[in-house]
Amino acid sequence: MLILTCPAQLQCLEGALRRSLPLALPVYGAVMNMNRGNPGDFEAVVDAWPDFRAAPADDCYMNMHAAFYRDLGAYRALLESPGAVRWDTAFHIFGGEGVASASQAVAGAKGVELEVSEYYTYLHPDPSTMPEPRLRLGSLSAAHADLLDSTWAYGGSARSRRYLAEMVARFPSLCLLDAAARPVCWALRDPFGAGAHGYTLPAHRRRGHMQALTILAARRAHAGGFPVFGHTALGNGPMQRLQEQLGSRRLPGLCRFVLHNPGLGRPGP
Repeated sequence: MLILTCPAQLQCLEGALRRSLPLALPVYGAVMNMNRGNPGDFEAVVDAWPDFRAAPADDCYMNMHAAFYRDLGAYRALLESPGAVRWDTAFHIFGGEGVASASQAVAGAKGVELEVSEYYTYLHPDPSTMPEPRLRLGSLSAAHADLLDSTWAYGGSARSRRYLAEMVARFPSLCLLDAAARPVCWALRDPFGAGAHGYTLPAHRRRGHMQALTILAARRAHAGGFPVFGHTALGNGPMQRLQEQLGSRRLPGLCRFVLHNPGLGRPGP
């Protein structure tokens, strides 16, 4: 297991991952952030260099990981390596089907409980083709963490609130403001470069707000050189229809978020 710290190596890794898109999307987004100030405090790990076969990206503040591999056996061996992940804590790894199967195999041998959530991944090829929205815009801050947490399906704990506060403090966000300058609709970008946590307050729905914010967030990400992508829950039909209406392409297969040791991640509100 090698941790890449040299700027030249990280630039080389970004280029290699770019050539492996869209399979490498989450890790590519994390490495892009690393090469642009590293707001997520990520580490890039490979099984070998420069001819790597597995490349997880690990953040250092919320215990979240994304994984890309060319050889599933190499990725599993890396997952089993001492120090690769902290098996005595709650942590997420997300990626394709092989990432989930590797976690299931290794966790089974260690007696570690897992929860697996499945999402579609949508990728937009050219946000400049999206229609032009007109809105009163703002951005979110850590002061909005309670609002974000109260409207998030996975919210309700000190850990989830801390995660959201860290995200809006470190990564780009957009929101639509009402007359009192309060957010009524918002969209965030997560540590892996994906669009995330889009939400519209119920009283402000069916007005096209989320469509407009999705377009603006996509253009900003694209202008910064990031791929425009996000993960959508299998049961979230409205967001799936919006992505397809705007020209995003649903990628084959499913993205799986694998929570290890879920009981340790629920300290309560």
